[in-house]
This record gives sequence, C-alpha cells and structure tokens, in this order.
Amino acid sequence: MPLWLPVGLVAGVAAWFWLPSPRAWCGFLLAMAAVALSGFAFGRGGRAGRALAIFALAAAAGCGLVWSKAAWNGGGGGLARPEVVHFTGAIERVEPLPAREAVRLLLRPTKGAGLPARVRVTIAEDKAPAGLLPGAEVVLRARLVPPPSAAVPGAYDYAAVAWFQGIGATGRALEPVRLVAPAPSGGPSQWLADARILLTRHILTQLPGGRGGVAAALITGDMGAVTEADNQAFRNSGLAHLLSVSGLHLTAAVGATMLIVLRLLSLSPWLALRAPLLLISAGIGAATGIAYTLLTGAEVPTVRSLIAALVVLGGMALGREAMTLRLVAAGALLCVLVWPDAAAGPSFQLSFAAILSIVALHELPWMRRTFEAREEGFLRARTRELVALLLTGLVVEAGLAPIAIFHFHRAGLYGAVANIVAIPLTTFVIMPAEALALLFDLVGLGAPFWWITGKALGLLLGIAHHVGSLPGAVTFVPTMSRTAFALTMAGGLWLALWRTKARLLGLTAMAVGLAMTLCASPPDIFITGDGRHLAVRGEDGRIALLRERTGDYVRSTLSELSGRDGDEAITLDEWPGARCNPDACAATLIRDGRSWRLLATRSPYRIDRSAMEPACAAADIVASERRLPDWCRPRWLKADRSLLERTGGIAIHLRRAAIDSVVGLEGDHPWTIAARPDPQASASRREGD
Repeated sequence: MPLWLPVGLVAGVAAWFWLPSPRAWCGFLLAMAAVALSGFAFGRGGRAGRALAIFALAAAAGCGLVWSKAAWNGGGGGLARPEVVHFTGAIERVEPLPAREAVRLLLRPTKGAGLPARVRVTIAEDKAPAGLLPGAEVVLRARLVPPPSAAVPGAYDYAAVAWFQGIGATGRALEPVRLVAPAPSGGPSQWLADARILLTRHILTQLPGGRGGVAAALITGDMGAVTEADNQAFRNSGLAHLLSVSGLHLTAAVGATMLIVLRLLSLSPWLALRAPLLLISAGIGAATGIAYTLLTGAEVPTVRSLIAALVVLGGMALGREAMTLRLVAAGALLCVLVWPDAAAGPSFQLSFAAILSIVALHELPWMRRTFEAREEGFLRARTRELVALLLTGLVVEAGLAPIAIFHFHRAGLYGAVANIVAIPLTTFVIMPAEALALLFDLVGLGAPFWWITGKALGLLLGIAHHVGSLPGAVTFVPTMSRTAFALTMAGGLWLALWRTKARLLGLTAMAVGLAMTLCASPPDIFITGDGRHLAVRGEDGRIALLRERTGDYVRSTLSELSGRDGDEAITLDEWPGARCNPDACAATLIRDGRSWRLLATRSPYRIDRSAMEPACAAADIVASERRLPDWCRPRWLKADRSLLERTGGIAIHLRRAAIDSVVGLEGDHPWTIAARPDPQASASRREGD
C-alpha cells in the first residue's frame, strides 16, 4: 500500500492541472474528503477501506499543494503586453548558448522599474560584456513579451512553466548590455557559478564542435553548445536523456566514487575488519552526488535525481536492498512534496517511469530466476546479460512511449537497441575518460584522455545520427487525449505496483488508452493564438502552411500535432485548388462529402471591401491576424484577432464541426488568466482600428 501514496499525490496534482476552475478544484477536494470518510466509515477497519481513504487524502493533498504553490510562488504581476523597456537588473543565472551565439540571463529588475520580479533575456554574444556572472548588475534595453502560452491546443505551454518559476516576461536585448556593478567576490554560489562557466569554456577549448557541446553537457549540465542538429539526432534516436544531467549521470558519479573509495579502503586489513566501509563509501558517494548537483547548476531534474539517490544510499546504509519499489516510492514522494508542479511535466514522468519500469521488471520472480548470476561459461553469462539488458531496454521504451506521445507527439522505435550501446559507452568510457582528462589537465597531461573522450563522443554522435536517420526511427502520433493518457498511465502503474495476478488488469486500461489514441483523428485546421500562422491537414496527413517563411519552431509544432515531420510541410499555395496572392489565400477542404471553404489573410495591407466582403460571405471559415470588420461575415467561424485574444490558439475538427482552444483546455489557471487581454485596453484598440 505505501507504493500508492506518491501515486495519490500525483493524481491530485494532475487533477488540478486537468480541471478548469477553482470551483472544480474545490469540488475535487470535497469529493476526495467524502471518499476518505466513506473509506474510514464503511471499510469497518479493513485494509481496502483504509487504503481507499488514504489514497483519497493523498490526492487531496496533491491538489492542495500545487494549488497553494501556484498562488504563493507563481509568476503573478507578469507583463501585460509586449513592451520595449530600459531597466537595471541583478543577474540570478547565466546560461551561455554558444551554438546560438548568445547568452541567456535570468534577471531580477530593480524595484520601481514596473517590471515582473523575474525577467529572462537573451543577449547576442557581440552585445554581452565580460563579467556576466550571478550577482552582477546590468543596464539594458530590451523588448519584453509575456511568457508565451501554447501556440495551439496540445503544444508546449511555456507560460505554465514560467509561472511556477516566477518569470513574468521574456525577451531579447536590443542594444549592447552595460555592466554597472560586478558580481560580489567570494561565496560558495559565486564560486560554483564561476567554476561552471570556466569548466564549460575549458571543455569547449579541448573539444571544439559538436563533441565539445556534448562533453560540456555531460559534466556541467550546460547544453548551450549542443547544436540543434545533434540535439534532434539524440531525440530521434531515443538518446536525449544522455544530454540532461539526471539519474544516469548522477548514478555514474556516485557509483564510481563508492567503488573507488570502497576498493581503496579495503586495501587496509585493519579498516576492512573494523570499519563500516560500505557506510563510509556511501557517505562519500552522497557528498560526491551533492557536489556534482551543485556544479551542474542544481536544476530541478538533477536535484530530483539526487534526492532519489540519497534515499537509495540511506537504504544501503541501513542494510536494505539497494533498489526496491519502496525506495523508488520514497524518492517520488519527497520530490512531489517539494516540487508538486513538476509531477505534471515530462521530466518527472520520464525519469520515474524509467526507474519504475526497471525495478518492477527485475523484481518479478521469473526475471530473477532467469537472469540471476550463476556458475556458467563466459560466453553464456555475457549472452544472458545482453538479453537482460535488451529486455530491460524494451520494457523501459514501452513505459516511456505513452509519455513521449502525450508530451512530444512522437515515439522512437530503435531507442532500446541504441541505448544498449550508448549507455555503457557514456557511463564506462566517456564520463570516466573526461573526468580523468580534467584531472590530468591540472598537471598538463590530459591530452591522451581528451583524445579518448573525443573518439568515444564521435562514436556516440555517430550512433545518434545514424539511428535517428533510419527509416521509421520516429513515429509521429498526432494526438493523445488526457483521458487516454490517464488510462494508459493508471494501467501501467497498476501493472507495475501490484504483486498478484490482479496486476494483469492494468493491461486492459493500457489497451483502452492505446485504442483511444489510435482511433483519434487529429484536427483539420490549426490557427495560432496570434493569428499569423495556419496549418491545414490533408486527408493523406500532409499539412500546408499559410506562410512560406514560417519559423522552425512553429513549423515543427504544427507538423508534429498533425502527425507529420516538419520537413514534409508545403505552403498553402501548393494546395490542390487553392488560390493565393500576397494578401490572402482561399482553399477548399472536403470532409465526409462536405466542402469547407477557407479564407485566410497573410499580409498587414488593407484589402478592398468590394473584394473582401463577398469572399467572406462565400467562406465557411475566415482566419486573420487582424481584427476584421463586422461586414466580414463567414458562414461558420471568423477567427480574427478579436476571437483569438479570447480563445488563444484553436484547433478545428471539420468532421464533427468542433473547436478546441488553448483557453478552453487551460481553463482558469492563473497563467491563463494573466495572459488574457485587459477588456478596457481591447476596447481602446478597437476604437483605434
């Protein structure tokens, strides 16, 4: 039963994100209280009643935790509209982006500037002065915008992430930045920030190009030097987890430290006979994990992995088995209590789904019997280990696939095979060689180890690019509803956590969630919240974009939500039967025998009423980034600025004549309310138009 306690907390967090309004959240809390009372009252002291009551209380606690954090620690007071501002700010965090020739700063503007408490600004390298370190003060002129919400339903919603980080605006510096006060000298945080920056620069000097970017990401957690091509290759091949400092890297650092310390201490017979060497090595390993976490910037995923590692080390120190489901549950429980909002994100879900899949698989009796160590020949033993590794990889890939589909609309097919080579290569060759290279650089003898590191990284990059480019390496899944995702994850947890044959019932829920996903039809038209971009999905799945010069992010987002690769997208000018000019496009879509006429504007210039009014009247749907006049009256939908300001991006299903909107999915969550336009300002703009 304790295994289900963190599950209950996560269910409460998910309910808060899923339900649309404070009234619904209060209803959920009351419902969980009623279930808990019923469990205690009618369970008659039985285990089932108590378990149901405790699970309901945990769900209520999860909902209350994330709600209180959103109210107390959110990004309230965010920027209302785009502005060009001149302000002074203290640097909280520096993130070099060598691959983009830029530096990203997290700033705390001075009081009285009329800006949010935190602002994230990107600065071009040629506009960034020396001495940009945490604690320094800078003066800059930047164009700031509110944190962007999801472009269309189902897309990444940075506004929610920024809200919990307290970031109220993002933007880009327009002029060279001026340093007005250097960072204060001394202090552990300052020393760590300096060390991280200097270490990244040193690694990039020793290994230029893509290999250096990956090497820096492994040691310092700085992914700014990883090129977009390499990043995409790692994602497509299922190796993206190698670039993010989390469980794998922390385990390698802690495990290597423990092994080395244990071996060295055991060389002394006196210590081996009298001292608790395992406890000592576990303590030094824990210290190493903490130091590595601080060096890499103490990002939430790394801290979360550290907490889980410390729980495991504590269990080992107490004489418990190193990895059990209870220790995994304890780590998850602590993480949700500290960062309840993280439970709704892919990082938390992917990391704990992976470790849960591994531990649950290896706790199965038949798995223990089949792959336990035994006296046998070298070839037979290595074959057994390889089969166990491959089976583990396949189970992990199956466990991660629903999460990847829900959040990223894609699933890899060859990740299990690629990881069989990539994980040992990273853990036992690249990271030790790079650590030795940095150590021997202190005496000027690191060159041989850098050569080994470079060759191994070249092999890792070759694997990523080769596997990622194979036919069918990535399968795009256009849509997975929240209901289907909830069923799939609930079924997976049921399958992993129960010990009896009743666990097989989880396969039913997973099958239903998978069937719902496979049977779901993606939207036919996407219109972004600013009205500038539109995508039309053909019956063959291919999409057409309104504008030829569509940015890579918008192109890939709209393509993936349609279930296609962004490179396959065409422009609406190439759509069969479409009529386009520089100002507008008209196209016809046929669904279930019905013709839908679409009209979309794509320039800021005025279109003569004599041409526009009959075109509007002949269209079923009109889309525009402008605010269209009242005389533009399509037969079904006018998605202009007036509508999109209220709804955010929209997705249109023609077969059932339905519309999904970003605001409709997000409801009255605080970041959605903050992004809504001020009614008085909207009225003023309408009068101006």
